[in-house]
Amino acid sequence: MEGAYDDRDGKIWMDGQLIDWRDAKVHVLTHALHYASSVFEGERCYSGKIFKDREHAERLHFSAGCLDFEIPYSVDELIAAKAETLKANGLTDAYVRAFAWRGAGPDMGVASARNPVRTAIAVWSWGNYYGEAKTKGAKLDIAKWKRPSPETIPHQAKAAGLYMICTMSKHEAEAKGCSDAMMFDYRGYVAEATGANIFFVKDGEVHTPKPDCFLNGLTRQTVIGMLREKGVTVHERHIMPEELEGFEQCWLTGTAAEVTPVGQIGDYNFEVGRLTLDIASDYEKLVRA
Repeated sequence: MEGAYDDRDGKIWMDGQLIDWRDAKVHVLTHALHYASSVFEGERCYSGKIFKDREHAERLHFSAGCLDFEIPYSVDELIAAKAETLKANGLTDAYVRAFAWRGAGPDMGVASARNPVRTAIAVWSWGNYYGEAKTKGAKLDIAKWKRPSPETIPHQAKAAGLYMICTMSKHEAEAKGCSDAMMFDYRGYVAEATGANIFFVKDGEVHTPKPDCFLNGLTRQTVIGMLREKGVTVHERHIMPEELEGFEQCWLTGTAAEVTPVGQIGDYNFEVGRLTLDIASDYEKLVRA
């Protein structure tokens, strides 16, 4: 499937029913368009099975609760709707985007408690998020924007508004010939990439930022579990910028990114080493098991 995302063949599940892809529209005064009252999930389906299907549906509900609204479909109903949408589009290997938002209604200010909550699911074929970097190692810029304090945002939610600075950071990175950007947090610690968590290797041990002000990704949690099962020591901790020079390997994790090696962050270089390749291979086997 190619072309603009609003002009494709296929079906999208929207508010309980499958509709033609091009008819999946909302009004310009939809609250989420003006005030970012939207939450979403990015999922991947491998050989007909969505990895962490229920966990994603549960997190969508959790994220909505963080933004003070309730999704009008249960976790089980969302799981069934995702399967229905995949079948309707004839896809067994696909990216799955489930999302919910405050729609247009009687409120059009900051408050929107009377507006209906809308829900939709779209699926499409999507290859490597970072293209050739998936095997050669991604090149990352260092973003000027920082992940904010948890006192200012619901950082544990997968909410659309939290990605504004990620979009700006990624645009700037791409303009420099990079695949993505690494972000620091409000204290100056290493945080994450714009849409993926980050891991480092030193002396056979793994170090990854403590997710106390950014999303603790499901892929991140999966990879940590896999590493510990392999007997690899994993340190979840605050990482200072000056430590980047001493790390030997680096990779990113995320539903879209899967496990992607990193070859460079700013002026720091990393090898695409054995542990990175092993965990990427192990993850690929796990999701297709």
